[in-house]
Amino acid sequence: MDKLKNYINGILTTPYSNNYINVHDPSTSEVFTMIPDSNAEDVQLAVESAEKVFPEWSELPVEIRSGYLMKIAELIKKNLDKFAHAECMDNGKPLWLAKSVDIPRAVKNFEFFASAVMQFSSESHMSDNVALNYTLRQPLGIIGAISPWNLPLYLFTWKIAPALAAGNCVIAKPSEITPLTAFLLSEICIEANLPGGVLNIIHGYGHTAGSAIVSHPKIKAITFTGGTKTGETIAKIAAPMFKKLSLELGGKNPNIIFADCNFTEMLETTVQSSFRNQGEICLCGSRIFVERKIYEKFKNDFVERVKKLKVGDPLKDDTDLGAIVSKQHFEKILYYIDLAEKEGGKILCGGKQVKPEGRCKDGWFIEPTVIEGLPFDCRTNQEEIFGPVVTITPFETEEEVLMMANSTEYGLASIIWTENLSRAHRLSSKIKTGIVWINCWMHRDLRTPFGGMKNSGVGREGGEEALRFFTEARNVCVKM
Repeated sequence: MDKLKNYINGILTTPYSNNYINVHDPSTSEVFTMIPDSNAEDVQLAVESAEKVFPEWSELPVEIRSGYLMKIAELIKKNLDKFAHAECMDNGKPLWLAKSVDIPRAVKNFEFFASAVMQFSSESHMSDNVALNYTLRQPLGIIGAISPWNLPLYLFTWKIAPALAAGNCVIAKPSEITPLTAFLLSEICIEANLPGGVLNIIHGYGHTAGSAIVSHPKIKAITFTGGTKTGETIAKIAAPMFKKLSLELGGKNPNIIFADCNFTEMLETTVQSSFRNQGEICLCGSRIFVERKIYEKFKNDFVERVKKLKVGDPLKDDTDLGAIVSKQHFEKILYYIDLAEKEGGKILCGGKQVKPEGRCKDGWFIEPTVIEGLPFDCRTNQEEIFGPVVTITPFETEEEVLMMANSTEYGLASIIWTENLSRAHRLSSKIKTGIVWINCWMHRDLRTPFGGMKNSGVGREGGEEALRFFTEARNVCVKM
């Protein structure tokens, strides 16, 4: 069994401790590789390599930095099938999904920020013809980037690309559950001749390697995507050190369906927004609110459509839902399904483990699950499950559904289905989420700000928001 390595100072290297962590294929439950169990010593080596190269990297003409990012994008695209298979094996998601969404989006992240940084400009202000003020935006230095397991390369590159484009060096940690595509990215960076130390990739647990990154005094900013509890821990460490923080955390997103919607389009999209990637996307609409006059029709048609979804081997082209990412998360989802029944919910379909035949017989699979009859404020409707589980609830008025939609501690995304433009604008201004989709889901323009309200995070990513986060603003005032 080949062991993966850290990427520090431009080379692949073994961990300081010489200890390793098993990595499982969720579709079979088998261990298929091992990753470094990195610690503070490995992070220190990465910091030292980043410190050494930062002055040169930050002062490179922006066209050259952009060129490196474009080269990395080109090489990922060239190796798309290899990356997609790795993502499928690592995460359990269907191979077709990794090929069509995850890896192409990682390519796009590098391409977009390679282009965006070329257009990035600063402000200037003339003060009563007496003085000229202009803003310098300069890279922060060393950035810590910690990414989750649900969209491994997609979200890893979403953080790395803008930080590098802005002239920073990065120490990045992928999830220990899904490290494989991050390791392949290390190899790509070597092939692209990225200067040693500009990007360092450290593998390991959050409480050791991740904590060492967050607490290191020479790392100036932390960008993190993951659970709200982990984000709280990071903030407790980083805030007293006055580090810049970008935290994209949990979600319990409402999907609000009015009777005047385009029913056919809504139904198909709602199946996707409920169960894409096994429901393991922070933007999935897990609480579905349906106007009462179409509730029974929606329920019947939705359940009929969900029952046709195929759960099984992620390598097969006709698989709709693959494996749950880990045994621990698999057991968490089953716990919440059991809790929903105890809270009075009725399972309309799904709710059970799936045991495919063949190579996946020991994998972690769960049926797509639809539950009705739960109060809006029960635990099942308030706590993040992050799996193939949705609840459906009828509503009578805008005021009622808005109250239920805003009732959770989360505020990441929402979906509104209506042909009434006035209603769409009215609800969009009152719903407490950082992203509102109207008559669509997952349409992402990379120029727009991305992030949540309440316990769904701090700060915004995407477009100029990301480039601003990864730079320090300095005002210069020149008397005329």
